Amino acid sequence: MAIGIVNSGARLDRLPIASFHWKVLGLISAGAFLDAFDIYLAAGALGAMVKSGFSDLRLNALFISVTFLGMLIGAGFAGYLGDRFGRRSSYQTNLLIFGIASIAACFVPSMSWLIALRLIMGIGLGAELVVAAGTLCEFIPPASRGRWTALLAFIINSGLLVSTAVGYVVIPHLGWRYMFAIAGVGAIIVWVLRHRMPESPRWLESVGRAEEAEATVSAIEHQVQRQKGPLPPVARTESLEVPKAPFSALFSHAMLGRTLVAALTAVAVNISVYGFVAWLPTFFVKEGLTIVQSLGFTTLMAFGAPGGAVIGFLCADRLGRARGLVVFAIATIAVGFVYPIMHAGWAISLVGFVLITCIYTVATLGLFAYIPELFPTELRLRGTGTAGVCGRAASMTTPYFAVLLYNSFGVAGVLAMVSGVLALLVVGILLLRVETNQHALEQISPSLETSTDPMPATQQG
Repeated sequence: MAIGIVNSGARLDRLPIASFHWKVLGLISAGAFLDAFDIYLAAGALGAMVKSGFSDLRLNALFISVTFLGMLIGAGFAGYLGDRFGRRSSYQTNLLIFGIASIAACFVPSMSWLIALRLIMGIGLGAELVVAAGTLCEFIPPASRGRWTALLAFIINSGLLVSTAVGYVVIPHLGWRYMFAIAGVGAIIVWVLRHRMPESPRWLESVGRAEEAEATVSAIEHQVQRQKGPLPPVARTESLEVPKAPFSALFSHAMLGRTLVAALTAVAVNISVYGFVAWLPTFFVKEGLTIVQSLGFTTLMAFGAPGGAVIGFLCADRLGRARGLVVFAIATIAVGFVYPIMHAGWAISLVGFVLITCIYTVATLGLFAYIPELFPTELRLRGTGTAGVCGRAASMTTPYFAVLLYNSFGVAGVLAMVSGVLALLVVGILLLRVETNQHALEQISPSLETSTDPMPATQQG
């Protein structure tokens, strides 16, 4: 039976927050958390491998390199799969890849086998982080979208603390293989639970699967109505069905600025994290601190990662994503200018905590909210994946520049690199003049057919 306009975007946007939304957040964030857990478990596991003679520093470096290479491949793979075959296909495929490879890692006979499996794991890891935010934003109403993407960021960022705590108990008593087992079994459990999660009605309607979109959005409305009572009226009527958009549409006149800013956002975040935050223990030791002092300072400052997500939660729907990115990028530059002149232990910890909090606030607002919001439904995951590929490429090359700059100019040189790319991000956002806060996804999506922006630039700020 033929169905007219489903109007799924407007119908989803007027729903009050209910248990359905919490279930979606839980299922999406659970997979993304396990990916973060697996990324961070490498530090403790690799140390144990060296101590037991299973690996050495050269093989450990190769293990880390193939992780990032796999994540780069996965980011691009997820974007194509998600826009071509649906959000469910993408996040279920990448989670299954990651889960099976992680379980297989428990039984490897040599480090060479583990490195090969790590490349496969990396593909799943890179894909999951692309799909998570893009899928979540298609279900959450505009008034709450910023806070909910910040919740997703908080859960993912907590993977560092949880992985460290679990590794502290598991690795000495059971061995490093059990860390991969925990991540792999957890991924398979989430994969099974995710079969109950609906496909995005926005995507279904955009590709012409109107009957499925209608059935899905109606089921969601009935769930919410049973809990919240009569639903508000639908504010607008619009069809989301559009012609298939080729990958080249990301570089069309209507999309080029958004694609460049999205890529610049991902690059800036990855340079900040992998060019500075990840090198803090090494910098501290090179500055003359003991290993114990270095790890102590680093641990205290690491709380800035979830702290950035909390700040993002508080300001994403008030200050806005574009404004928030500009404010906290400038704040990072300012604090980064002060940080190198700190010498007292309390000052290093305090200013360092503020600096890392600012960096992870930029990551929260940029990676999890602003980037996927910049793209229309038919290009959302490919656009997010393209930005992710650029970010992962930056994370692979940044450590070499960080070492070169540190050897020549010290910590100030590394922070100058971070500040420079953040300054470029500020300029890019100000030139783009697109604020996604409090707007329906369809209202902030440019028309690919007419190459026009949905709102005059003066109304976007």
